[in-house]
Amino acid sequence: MKLATTLEAILYIKAQPLSLEDLAETAGQPLHLVADALLELMDDYAHRDSALEVVETPAGYSLQLRESCQALVTNLIPTELSVGAQRTLAAIALKSPILQTELIELRGSGAYQHIQDLLAQGFIKRRRQQEGRSYWLEVSDKFHQYFEFDAADLDSSSVPETP
Repeated sequence: MKLATTLEAILYIKAQPLSLEDLAETAGQPLHLVADALLELMDDYAHRDSALEVVETPAGYSLQLRESCQALVTNLIPTELSVGAQRTLAAIALKSPILQTELIELRGSGAYQHIQDLLAQGFIKRRRQQEGRSYWLEVSDKFHQYFEFDAADLDSSSVPETP
């Protein structure tokens, strides 16, 4: 199998941006060979009539849907979040990971339903606290992909505290 094909499979399976170093490590190949194969793969996608493309993002290289197909995503997979659920999601994103009990104190008891909605739609993940009865809540990969958001882009010093 060609190295470009292997890289395509890695990007598809990982479903998140990967650095050149991560791709080389995962493929088990030298960095310079991976760089050449990645350029070959990007060129191949650039000349295809395909819904997908390989692009370099600040977080790394990604296999993603072309911008021209984004309207399909909205039509086929509509996401409906209430304003309250959006605010709860924002609080989770800003404080991630956050204990569910802390989130309820911050957002009120209505956040229980927001958490269920966000879990059902795959925007957050939850894991039981090792010592205690609460859960840790954090945003999922779907959150990062859907909102095209990288946590490194957030400068917490510029975000006002929630009352």
